[in-house]
Amino acid sequence: MDTQSQGMTHKIASFIVHTDKTQIPQDAYDHAKVAFMDWLAVTIGGKNDPLVKKLIAYEDIMGGHSQASILGYHMKKSVAQAALINGAASHALDYDDTLVSFLGHPSVTIFPSILALCEWKEKNGIDLLTAYLIGLQAGGTIGACASLDHYMAGWHATSTIGHLASAAACAKLLNLNEKQTRHALGIAGTQSSGLKRVFGSMCKPFHAGNAAQAGLMAAMLAKDDFTSAENIIEGPQGFFDVLKGKVNEDILGLLGLGWDVVNLSQKYHASCHATHSPLEACLSLINEHNIAIHTIQSIKVHSSQMAIDAAGNNNPQTGMEGKFSISYCISNAILRGTTGTIAFTDEKVNDPTIKALMKKIDVVLDSKRVALESQVEIITTNGDKFEAFSDILQQIPPLDIKKDRVKKKFQDLLKPTLSQQKIEQMQECIENLENIENIKPFIQGLNHHDE
Repeated sequence: MDTQSQGMTHKIASFIVHTDKTQIPQDAYDHAKVAFMDWLAVTIGGKNDPLVKKLIAYEDIMGGHSQASILGYHMKKSVAQAALINGAASHALDYDDTLVSFLGHPSVTIFPSILALCEWKEKNGIDLLTAYLIGLQAGGTIGACASLDHYMAGWHATSTIGHLASAAACAKLLNLNEKQTRHALGIAGTQSSGLKRVFGSMCKPFHAGNAAQAGLMAAMLAKDDFTSAENIIEGPQGFFDVLKGKVNEDILGLLGLGWDVVNLSQKYHASCHATHSPLEACLSLINEHNIAIHTIQSIKVHSSQMAIDAAGNNNPQTGMEGKFSISYCISNAILRGTTGTIAFTDEKVNDPTIKALMKKIDVVLDSKRVALESQVEIITTNGDKFEAFSDILQQIPPLDIKKDRVKKKFQDLLKPTLSQQKIEQMQECIENLENIENIKPFIQGLNHHDE
């Protein structure tokens, strides 16, 4: 086997093993704590989704050791089960973060596995954050090389790349050596799957949990010297060869020189990220020009193929399907003024008033639009035409603004479960996460509810 065919997997494994906290800037840790707060919020916020309860019921049948907490519940499952359930819960609302290089949602595939491991092994806060940053960087590097070719082929990158990112983070936590880490990536890589065909169903959140669980299992098996291919990413009939992508030496050369966590895009609308640019553009026009709802004759949304594939459902019937409908999300935002989780129920999606406005919205393919960017045109009954452009993934606020927005989101999602005092205590703990000596009591504190 030649050196070139081994290169990328070996380099990523070396990065995972040899990067420690002294090489990671404080700024990256600050961003990681905001990401953790956001992830906790959407996980606990999603705990009552039917798919979560079905997974808990399934794992009750399977049985297992009580090793790690199911967030939002007074129960523990095995570390693998906790990774699956918490991972699915955190993606149930489709309200979690996105990273361009990752081609999807990274935190829901990494935090569930490493948090379960940290609770079980009683690791500290800095270990958790370091493993997260390394797993995120490994996943972002692989995703950037996979490119949109991977996503457009029908693969749900949150799942496929998430398998590898979770394995990378868990390998770091378990202190695997380079050979074991290559095997962990190989074990995760050979399991990597997840099809976009299931968007709008319970399987999309399941993808996140399954990726977290598979990465954890891969690292634990590799620690016991379970073997796999050592060039799973770039080797013949490996990840890139089969699932699309190729080694980009320029991208690979940046590994360890910067931290993609600063480019994380948190969500402030509880729907597919492909709906956010149209939402922002449309709302900006209405607010800026004081457009009255009854004067709207038509709305045309110019979107990319990627956005339409993800969120082009023009006739949603359920709350879940509504999250993947640009036309519903725009109608809901215009008529109700709220884009949080409360907007995505079966009843609200099928509201006749909403349906009537949706008929005025036309989502069209625009070859000039890439990724999630969108151009919106509103024409009024008196013939006025207004236009606006938005690219939500390029409009990432500075850390202080991002932190403030995530704290508000955290409070909104946890208010049904916790008192204001408890919420503020949790936020303070997260802001000092790197100083927590043992994650286990911290996690048990999260599950001590006020009910």
